[in-house]
Amino acid sequence: MGTDQFMSQKKRGLVLRDHEQLYRTLFLEAMDAIVFWDQNGQILLANEAALKIFECTMEEFVGKKLSDFVYVENGGNCRKFDRLNQIPAAREELLFKMPNGQLKHLEFTSRYISAENYHMTIFRNVSSRYKMEQTLRDSEERFRKVFEGSIDGMVLWNWDLKIVDINPAAANYFDCSREDAIGKKIQNLLLTNDEKVQKDFLRHLFQLKENGTADYLFTASKANETKYYEITSKGNLTSNMNLTVIRDITERRAMQEQLRKSDTLNIVGELAAGIAHEIRNPMTALKGFIQLLQNSMKEEEHSLYFNVITSELARIEAIITDFLVLAKPQAIQFQNHDVRKIMRDTIGLLNAQALMHNIQISCHFDEGLPDVYCEGNQIKQVFINIIKNAIEVMPDGGKIDIAICYEKEKGLVHTSIRDEGEGIPDDKIEKLGEPFYTTKERGTGLGLMISYKIIKEHKGFIQVQSKVREGTTFHIFLPVHQEAGDENGFYLAGKPNRTFNSKGE
Repeated sequence: MGTDQFMSQKKRGLVLRDHEQLYRTLFLEAMDAIVFWDQNGQILLANEAALKIFECTMEEFVGKKLSDFVYVENGGNCRKFDRLNQIPAAREELLFKMPNGQLKHLEFTSRYISAENYHMTIFRNVSSRYKMEQTLRDSEERFRKVFEGSIDGMVLWNWDLKIVDINPAAANYFDCSREDAIGKKIQNLLLTNDEKVQKDFLRHLFQLKENGTADYLFTASKANETKYYEITSKGNLTSNMNLTVIRDITERRAMQEQLRKSDTLNIVGELAAGIAHEIRNPMTALKGFIQLLQNSMKEEEHSLYFNVITSELARIEAIITDFLVLAKPQAIQFQNHDVRKIMRDTIGLLNAQALMHNIQISCHFDEGLPDVYCEGNQIKQVFINIIKNAIEVMPDGGKIDIAICYEKEKGLVHTSIRDEGEGIPDDKIEKLGEPFYTTKERGTGLGLMISYKIIKEHKGFIQVQSKVREGTTFHIFLPVHQEAGDENGFYLAGKPNRTFNSKGE
């Protein structure tokens, strides 16, 4: 054998060994499953990785059809697999059923080798990844349901202060849509130029960065009323993601305010009982000795002093009487009364005082008003208190308009008393009826407090409408029949008094 021929055979042997090594590396020892199958779907050859995935021996696997392993209960699987014979190359992910009944998600790449007339498909088991993705999808769906369905407002935002997501409750609180809010700065939700609000927000951000959590109270004017929101933030909920929860606590604050007023009223009642007892005895002695002294001294020059002393003693006695109304339940008897008659009697008592202050009282009463089940003297006291206040806020004269009508659909008799005084600012309207709160220089605040208490005990309520420099209107609502009111839920004891803003809304 010649040298050239020997060298040629040696090179051919080396190439064959290289091909065999390459075949072993690429096919037999590959980590991914490789399966060869013909046009009929019959399996021709498979590597060890394929046998492990399909959990078969070579004898069990070769000769079967690949379609035998496709999970047929899922129609979409079958349709996708059938298309493999119709296209030269494909990349899919299907659900396969193993001989032991186990289901596996397999991702595969398939290519048709036309020269050899067979398909080569490379499989990879992605069941773990699929389960993880499914778990993530389920988790995201649960989060989305909680996020979207929460009655509290929720806002997701990053440290660039941009809103990433906002739920419907928060969008409703701030009167914006989700689409409009996403991508905008979170401070834009505040929609205010109030310097204090901006400072509170910056303090909130600083506390959040320092402690990881922060909260503060945000006040907003919405729909002609003041809303109170409790804002709590959690920093770095995920990477560069923060969560802010907004809770509407307006009703809770109103309830706390009612409880505070109730507690104050109870304390005032206890104090009133002691004050009335301690003051009435020396008052009786003072009045008796003043009368004796007045009778023994005939000089006209001292009459002015006696008149002032007597007047002030009468004022003190009136205040004590008001205290006693608060101190103990009154022995009252409810009967049917015509509110128009009670109002006419009240005007008759106060008409002289009104004329002295150059005040005209005009009345408009609807015909056919039903009687109100009430304690007539107490309702008269309410009318006296409110009309006297109206007279006193117009020292230069004016007009008081009184109207009584029947709101049949609600079963309420509505009495309105309007003056032309200076009006009451919004922040003071909310405090009307509180113990010792008054807008008058010499007032005690007991008159309105007693009036609110009486109307509340009658299952009614009072609304106040005022506009600065234009006047104030007190609206008094009384149920026609208490029993019917209780059954229908129109007249709830302790119903909070509704107020109007400075625009009368």
